[in-house]
Amino acid sequence: MPEDFKRDDDSSAAQAPACGPFVPGSFVPGPFVSGSMVVVTLCNPRDKFWGAILALAPEGLSITGSELASFEDWVVMVKNGESFTPAIVFFPMHRIERIELDLPDGRLTSLSQRFLAKTGLDPALHLGSAGANGRNDRHTGSRSAIRPAEDPA
Repeated sequence: MPEDFKRDDDSSAAQAPACGPFVPGSFVPGPFVSGSMVVVTLCNPRDKFWGAILALAPEGLSITGSELASFEDWVVMVKNGESFTPAIVFFPMHRIERIELDLPDGRLTSLSQRFLAKTGLDPALHLGSAGANGRNDRHTGSRSAIRPAEDPA
């Protein structure tokens, strides 16, 4: 392991099982902060999810985005200005098998780069505050606060 990645304490040796409970001392978020674009691999049932991290805690991951299987359809809807709602979900830590940053791999573009190329929208800005400020304005991607229904009386 390169010197830059070694830790001074012994907690780096403890790792959470791929599909098991959280192991104290193994949770080190590193680059996985709010707003990071990621691909999450889930277990029980097996699934993949792409989106922006809203929060990452020992209890689990809050994220806004789309199931990977629906990514292309969702991009087309955004590009065409059709009505869409990015999912805002919480995955408990016992379901999370892997979280990886959405980065290009050699000549392969990342999903975020594909989203930007096809829609002209920055996915991190487009998705990043969906859970913080309220609902998504479905055509412009801007955010507006959720207000309680007004009493007609």
